[in-house]
Amino acid sequence: MATTTADGPPVEPQSLKKLSLRSLKRSLDLFAPAHALLFTPDAESKRIRTGCKVRAEYGAVKDLPPEQGRGGQGKGPAPPSSTALALPGTKDTKDGHGEGTSNAIVPVPLMLPKAPESTIPGKNTTLSIPGSSDRFSTSALMERIPSRWPRPTWHAPWKNYRVISGHLGWVRSIAFDPGNEWFCTGSADRTIKIWDLASGTLKLTLTGHIEQIRGLAVSQRHTYLFSAGDDKQVKCWDLEQNKVIRSYHGHLSGVYCLALHPTIDILLTGGRDSVCRVWDIRTKAHVSALTGHDNTVCSVFARPTDPQVVTGSHDTTIKFWDLVAGRTMCTLTHHKKSVRAMALHPKEKAFASASADNIKKFSLPRGEFLHNMLSQQKTIINSMAVNEDGVLATGGDNGSLWFWDWKSGHNFQQDQTIVQPGSLESEACIYALSYDVSGSRLVSCEADKTIKMWKEDLTATPETHPINFKPPKDIRRY
Repeated sequence: MATTTADGPPVEPQSLKKLSLRSLKRSLDLFAPAHALLFTPDAESKRIRTGCKVRAEYGAVKDLPPEQGRGGQGKGPAPPSSTALALPGTKDTKDGHGEGTSNAIVPVPLMLPKAPESTIPGKNTTLSIPGSSDRFSTSALMERIPSRWPRPTWHAPWKNYRVISGHLGWVRSIAFDPGNEWFCTGSADRTIKIWDLASGTLKLTLTGHIEQIRGLAVSQRHTYLFSAGDDKQVKCWDLEQNKVIRSYHGHLSGVYCLALHPTIDILLTGGRDSVCRVWDIRTKAHVSALTGHDNTVCSVFARPTDPQVVTGSHDTTIKFWDLVAGRTMCTLTHHKKSVRAMALHPKEKAFASASADNIKKFSLPRGEFLHNMLSQQKTIINSMAVNEDGVLATGGDNGSLWFWDWKSGHNFQQDQTIVQPGSLESEACIYALSYDVSGSRLVSCEADKTIKMWKEDLTATPETHPINFKPPKDIRRY
């Protein structure tokens, strides 16, 4: 309510906030015009500042006689009270050493590189005033140091050339025949389908699981196909008879990942019971349980040499396992989110791991962190694969398919999968990725119930698709 004064118009009551803003504006109007102006240098303060600097940097040698400070033309030994050492590297000093003046010195903490005479106070120089020319950066005058980051190799962009429909549910897993003639996919429709790689036609459908199939692997030494699913079952299929010949019982919950050892007849499975279990393929025996994770084991791969087993988990860690002793060799805690996918390089002793925060590269066998990939996909990454040419592919929950140069971590292509007509936009999700044995074709399994096949664009050249690469300014070590 307005108040009326005796000799003027009514005055509106003003809030504290309004009064504060008005005070701030008044201060700004008062000081803003002179904000960018430089202060007038004060000769007295300049003289005091110069004197302090001289005393601080040259106080110990400022008042020494020339023959003591430089170890110069003195004919006799230095006085016993002198505690200085000769300045190294000058001709006078070397002469002085020969004539017994080896005790003349500058205190050791002050043995700094000799500055040019033009910068030494007291040599008729004028110190620059901060705020005048020092405001301008000297980076333009500095010699440019070339980045140590490796330049990416040029790779042709990849394009989708085939879409295969046939499953009635999300396609969750994929595995290739070692002879590169066919591949198999596992789905939420509880079936395993085998497809011809060249033509994309359906060859066979296997039924037997009662829940969605999360993991598949084809043996290189036997005619066996292994499958694992949410029904806690791990099955061994004989592809000569097209039927289940063994089942491996022991998981307490759904089985999320599966891998075969490259040289020994053992099978590795990981699941929601936070355990990686080791099975003997031939006898169905449960060899050991690799316990140590605090959450679902969602990715696993095996190597011929130690560490023979590497697992990634929803507890954000990656563990290296000693298969003989059955215990952890090393735990990597670099990720901040679930490690849902890992990819072992087919040639190098290195692997990559993916989580929602970053894609990281580690060396083997010690697990040293190498570097992060130079971009962030900013989605949950469900799968990744790398071929011998060093092309790393990662598939995300939002349908993004990104291609990376393995050596430099440069993201050279970002693609987005297109959902099939009749599917929801939210079903643009990639669950599994795998290259064929040659590494020239990539197959993705998706939530719109389709399988998409990708290959390099043979018409692309470095001129039509140049590399747009900027090396990182800072290299993170974690």
